[in-house]
Amino acid sequence: MHIEDFRNYCLNKPAVSEGFPFDEHTLVFKVGSKMFALAALDTIPLRVNLKCEPSKALELREKYPQITPGYHMNKKHWNSLSFETGLPEPLIKELIDHSYELAVKKMSKTEKKSFNLE
Repeated sequence: MHIEDFRNYCLNKPAVSEGFPFDEHTLVFKVGSKMFALAALDTIPLRVNLKCEPSKALELREKYPQITPGYHMNKKHWNSLSFETGLPEPLIKELIDHSYELAVKKMSKTEKKSFNLE
């Protein structure tokens, strides 16, 4: 998966916005006010961070060498994925969906309602 595909996949989800709140090299995707994906645009191969349920995160790290603890993130709740090293695109999409869903769950009821995510 290339950055354009990753970006489009993230932006096609409800209530998603993108921005550069940290620096000009880290593209951040949020659902409402909650981050669910970060892309390091200055790395080759492309590396992204995605939220992940802790036990699933450990399982994925054991199975795929391209998935490591989240770079500059809480290692328990975030994974870093190296995209251009053989991860299947369906798996990447599944992990983006999982991250998005975890972020939505963390939103307040008021925020969910304001974005019609209830």
